[in-house]
Amino acid sequence: MDIAAPRSPWRVQPTETDLGHPAPTPSPGQPVLRCENISRWFGGVRALTDVSLAVDQGEIFGLVGPNGSGKTTLVNSITGFYPPQQGSIHFEGQKINGVRPHRIASLGIARTFQNVALFKGMSVLDNILMGRHAFMHPSALASLFYWWWAEKEEIRNRDKVEEIIDLLQLESVRDEPVEVIPLGMQKRVELARALAAEPRMLILDEPMAGMNQEEKEYIVRFILDAKEALNLTILIIEHHMDVITAICNRALVLNNGSMIAQGPVREAVNHPAVIAAYIGGVSDAA
Repeated sequence: MDIAAPRSPWRVQPTETDLGHPAPTPSPGQPVLRCENISRWFGGVRALTDVSLAVDQGEIFGLVGPNGSGKTTLVNSITGFYPPQQGSIHFEGQKINGVRPHRIASLGIARTFQNVALFKGMSVLDNILMGRHAFMHPSALASLFYWWWAEKEEIRNRDKVEEIIDLLQLESVRDEPVEVIPLGMQKRVELARALAAEPRMLILDEPMAGMNQEEKEYIVRFILDAKEALNLTILIIEHHMDVITAICNRALVLNNGSMIAQGPVREAVNHPAVIAAYIGGVSDAA
């Protein structure tokens, strides 16, 4: 995959993001995200069995596996939608098992979804602005008696959104209804909405699903731009192996809810058990 095309000129200093969020300073050797022996089942179906991973500050970590292998279940466990029945999850050293999704988001984890989940009937700008909900604090009473304060906060939130629109080059469609723009643009809007939450960790669930090659190359460049500009750590689920090998540092491969390979990305995806899982062969390592 060609990902060397020129990037957006929008840049920041490495010590602070342009969205006003201080760059994280984790303890040396402390992973940003750590999952230990995660197990999750639904009735008699075991979706995850003893899955462990550690994602380091500033890396792009790939989560790979055939359909139904447990990738999205693991992400849903991390983000609080389906808490694990066994195991522990830590984000920046804090245990987040059982923490509600909105609270996990406020801690600094944002995600996108496999299927586009935008608000139809709303503009691109307003969809991205929805990502700022955690920063919209004024009550009805405060807005009534201190309208100037509420207005000031709205201006600040819109300024942040405009920065993201510039970063992801969405100016041409900012006022368009989101349902009329192409799928590749919709995926970019969903990425923008996640970035509007000012995360320190971004989880992307198949961000290139349904895209053609040109759209894939665009979204890869925008993901790399966002990582660099906002000092992000990224966990990405993706079926396109060319994308995984091009941008990820390390990868974990799941099959039937269990780990079958983990390590440097090219070693992981070329493991015999991984090849067997994808082509349906038989491997002693599976």
